[in-house]
Amino acid sequence: MAKDIVVPTLGESVSEATVNSWMKNVGEAVAVDDPIVELETDKVTVEVPSPVAGVITEIVVEEGTDVEVGALLCRIEEGAEATAAPAAPAKEAAKEEAPAAAPAPAAERNETLSPAVAKMAAENNVDASQAPATGPKGNVTKEDVQNFLSGNAAAVPAASAAAPASSAVPAAQTFAPAPERPMDPRGEERVKLSKLRKVIATRLKEAQNTAAMLTTFNEIDMTALMDLRNEYKESFQKKHDVKLGFMSFFVKAAVTALKELPAVNAEIYGDQVIYKNYYDIGIAVGTPQGLVVPVLRDCDKLSFAEIEAGIADFGRRARDGKLTMAEMQGGTFTITNGGIFGSLMSTPILNPPQSGILGMHKIQKRPICDDQGNITVGNMMYVAHSYDHRIIDGREAVTFLVRLKECIEDPQRLLIDV
Repeated sequence: MAKDIVVPTLGESVSEATVNSWMKNVGEAVAVDDPIVELETDKVTVEVPSPVAGVITEIVVEEGTDVEVGALLCRIEEGAEATAAPAAPAKEAAKEEAPAAAPAPAAERNETLSPAVAKMAAENNVDASQAPATGPKGNVTKEDVQNFLSGNAAAVPAASAAAPASSAVPAAQTFAPAPERPMDPRGEERVKLSKLRKVIATRLKEAQNTAAMLTTFNEIDMTALMDLRNEYKESFQKKHDVKLGFMSFFVKAAVTALKELPAVNAEIYGDQVIYKNYYDIGIAVGTPQGLVVPVLRDCDKLSFAEIEAGIADFGRRARDGKLTMAEMQGGTFTITNGGIFGSLMSTPILNPPQSGILGMHKIQKRPICDDQGNITVGNMMYVAHSYDHRIIDGREAVTFLVRLKECIEDPQRLLIDV
């Protein structure tokens, strides 16, 4: 009996994914829970396992295709055994059979639009049915609509769009269509932007376009914290089986400052401000695929060891693409550490809809002058606080960094909550 394998539910607010790569081919046997295909969403990469044992008889969508939740991916003949060499992968087979996708003839078109395509067409006030279709089974894809939009003279207004188009820039238009240009004979490689990279760019541009974003700076003498860490790092690791880093101190210091300055932990929702009495801190993690921000929940209730263990776990699973949707949703404030890459100073961009983000940087020895006028050498770190000036005043933004500085330069404050 044939078993249809469809795009699974991908998490709250996620309705679409891209077929990243097929891990099995037509004619290849699969066991229960064998990964069949890798899907990339705007948040994570997920593998779809086989629910049955059998042989793949049909692959419906090619690599690089956008698919909706519930869409058919492939079929497996349950209980069958492979009797011949597996067929070529879907992408290679497609190259051999059809070197270039041609628009589907009108008689072969499937006029059922996916929600993503329909939304894009509505936002741009065009009739998507007029766009040349290159998708599977004659479907109109988002790329088809985007290519159609690049020739505005031929665009046909949608009959149902009586109201003027929104002045907001659609997410798909973050990247303007580019004209064809020849490849440089000295050698170039062109790789299509991943869904994750597109969404990162769209969200960052959204933050710049929407928020009244400013950044304030300060510097922190890390010497006391470095001494404390050096004194206890071995016993800490022996007891908790996790390394003692600086990030747990910054998370705790940020929570202390957020409690005193609730606007920094808030967000704008329409014409309202939502103040949050919980502290879910996003920790930016770099991966080969791009930046992801998993969230540590209820950081005010976590111990230093729990924070360090959570961050280490996020780092490992982010590199392996094993983070879940739920782990990257929500968050009231974000911390990013460009210092691990050698950054001395930068202005981090807000992570919408959050109103604040803290940027940590490289520790560097610099001469400093104490209150008595003595010159000493300090282990200094520049810190940056980017904030949404619509709800956070300069006084609050600066005070946040000063409070954070006090906690890090005198880490005992964190232990006695002063």
